[in-house]
Amino acid sequence: MKRGAAGLGVMVLVLWPESGGAAAWSLEQALAPQGLSLSLKLLLLLTALSLAPALLIMVTSFTRLVVVFAFLRHALGTQQLPPNQILIALALFLTLFIMAPVWQEVHEQAVTPYVEGRIQGEEALTRGLEPLRRFMYRQTREKDLALFVSLMNRPKPQNFAEVPTTAVIPAFMISELRTAFEIGFLVFLPFLIIDMVVASVLLSMGMMMLPPVMVSLVFKVLLFVLVDGWNLVVGSLVRSFH
Repeated sequence: MKRGAAGLGVMVLVLWPESGGAAAWSLEQALAPQGLSLSLKLLLLLTALSLAPALLIMVTSFTRLVVVFAFLRHALGTQQLPPNQILIALALFLTLFIMAPVWQEVHEQAVTPYVEGRIQGEEALTRGLEPLRRFMYRQTREKDLALFVSLMNRPKPQNFAEVPTTAVIPAFMISELRTAFEIGFLVFLPFLIIDMVVASVLLSMGMMMLPPVMVSLVFKVLLFVLVDGWNLVVGSLVRSFH
């Protein structure tokens, strides 16, 4: 990591256009969009893309979606159907759909003014974080947020604006996990009842050599199709963020 940071610093110095004098180099000048060379812009873009997966998991709806889909597949008992790739792709596109208003707000308040040179990089970062912070705050339980604020050993904030982002993100993540487990329980319950009924019927008929899972799978898939399960699950998940 140290070598990477040093290499980045060298590349910034090498790629930085000469100002024709002894003008002082500053961070604000470095972050100004008109001062970045094409090579440095490409470097920053690749860095952002490398951090995108972690950002996607930490500050968006992706966590809740993918955990609920995993619960659903286990409840159905279909082993590897649907495959992981399909579930992750579905969670990804639903995340883009749910987060579209947030990204639009980030683009209007931070990206566009920064590209046009009306604001500096630090202000663009602050403006871009605000819509994400508001989204995370709406989905975060106060108990989880209070936990991380107390663990930071800092004075109690008077309002949400004073809560550091380093406390908001982990509180948001564990709140998402709790919500996903609650939804997963509700998804699991009807299929568990089918398993219990099928197992009791087979046992009463003396068919102990026939695995109940093989019989119940047919009824669970039939029930899921008849009630239009994907429509119900996806619709409920999307509405849970509003």
